[in-house]
Amino acid sequence: MIQAIYVSKKSKQAQIGIDAVKVDAGKGIVGDRYYGKKGSDGPNITFIESEAIAAFNANFGQSISLSATRRNIVTQGVRLNQLVGQEFSIGDVRFYGVELCEPCGSLGKSLANDSISAPQVVRAWLHRSGLRANVLSTGILRTGMQFNLIQNTSK
Repeated sequence: MIQAIYVSKKSKQAQIGIDAVKVDAGKGIVGDRYYGKKGSDGPNITFIESEAIAAFNANFGQSISLSATRRNIVTQGVRLNQLVGQEFSIGDVRFYGVELCEPCGSLGKSLANDSISAPQVVRAWLHRSGLRANVLSTGILRTGMQFNLIQNTSK
């Protein structure tokens, strides 16, 4: 399920939490910093598990917010790593899981503090920091919407 939605108009600007957002096929989230940018596959939209954020906070004595990882969609009850190479939908909107959204130095620096270093942050988030996906169809996403795996029927 979608627990939270975040967008940022510019790369270093704070993210804003919203209840609903329009996504366009092949372009991403309308109004987000990555909307319509060309380049490698998967920058259209990013997801992260709220459970991973809670685990980071518990394991390292932190209290980061749901928006701190700068991912667009915060999920609950969805195993995102299993969606790599899979087509899935949220409501009427279809997505393709391209790759894990692995932690970078910027994430390390932004979450580091006196009790955890930037390299420790990066190691803590390895294989846990979300999913990059391509938006395959245009539609609206809202908090509370459920994920559905689209079964591949071709053999």
